[in-house]
Amino acid sequence: MPLVIKKIPDTSEKLSILSQDSRYDLACACATSDNEHRRRSKDNKWIYPVVLPNGGTTYLFKTLLSNSCVNDCAYCPLRAESDVSRCWLGPEELVKAFFSYYRARRVSGLFLSSAVSVNPDVTMERINRTALILRRMQFRGYIHLKIIPGSSAAAIRESLSLASAVSLNIETAGENNFRRLSATKDYIRDIIEPIGLISRLTAKGSCYEGVKHTTQFVVGASGETDREIISYSWKLYRQLGLNRVYFSAYQRGAGSPGLPGERSVFSNDELLTREHRLYQADWLIRKYGFRADEIPLESGDNLSLATEPKEAWARMHPEFFPVNLNNDDKYRILRVPGLGQVAVERILGLRREGRRIRSLEDLGREGKLLKKAGPYVTF
Repeated sequence: MPLVIKKIPDTSEKLSILSQDSRYDLACACATSDNEHRRRSKDNKWIYPVVLPNGGTTYLFKTLLSNSCVNDCAYCPLRAESDVSRCWLGPEELVKAFFSYYRARRVSGLFLSSAVSVNPDVTMERINRTALILRRMQFRGYIHLKIIPGSSAAAIRESLSLASAVSLNIETAGENNFRRLSATKDYIRDIIEPIGLISRLTAKGSCYEGVKHTTQFVVGASGETDREIISYSWKLYRQLGLNRVYFSAYQRGAGSPGLPGERSVFSNDELLTREHRLYQADWLIRKYGFRADEIPLESGDNLSLATEPKEAWARMHPEFFPVNLNNDDKYRILRVPGLGQVAVERILGLRREGRRIRSLEDLGREGKLLKKAGPYVTF
């Protein structure tokens, strides 16, 4: 047999592999403005924008600590059975690499996750140690830490003491759907209960109330419906007080051949459209005052791929219209297709100035979205 010598990758090579593998966690894949989209740097690293509480934007250096995983998540290309090039970074290695980007002013924060090496708490110890080193080096910027499913309460508390934001991915809607994704994780014990703990620890008046708390669904992997996802999202916002729910479209070919997502009736492009529709529905719930049960669904309990949810709702409720732009309140006007928050604030501003709106042209330059509003408004 010939002797095969494998070169041990250096930090730069490992970082290239790990930052590339972090693309499977597609937070910010869909956004409402260009400055919220993730982008790839010239050296093939994912750099993620984050909108800060003051409205500003910062870019995050995003990578995994390790892509070596003991879990069997059927949707994940890094699952234990996959034949991929495995490597890991030590916390000190990663801190050094991060500071090279930070000092060059290419990023201002860190988004750190990892595959599950050995077990959840061993992995969390490495994640937390990385953040601790940064804080001890007087780094006071933005750190987003992924909480590993199954992490202990002590590990979660340590993450909250170090991070600006944390997230534990809910993955799918409900225990029945989750069984199709993993046999090594328990949905209630490893995901739902830790999310509940994080919510209590970050609630108003709690010790970590300033830490942002988010989660993410993998859309289409388990065969779940949009109704199930929207229902769970509503509970995450209303009952657990999460700051944001993200959606990541499963792309056929990435996971196990037996996964429902591999047999989906949706094409890969349609799954991306479905992801976009879920973000639109989420926006209606978070910003426009819609309840989960008001989001219009088609047969099969999924959102329309052809029509955005606000326009679909308007078509289903002709009795609600027309809306009077000079007299009706903010939340009635927000239900008009084509009128977003900027346009509505413009309307309210004109009204506060005592000016009467006589046409949509009074709102500024006319565009495609504004034209949609015509059939639904009166003056």
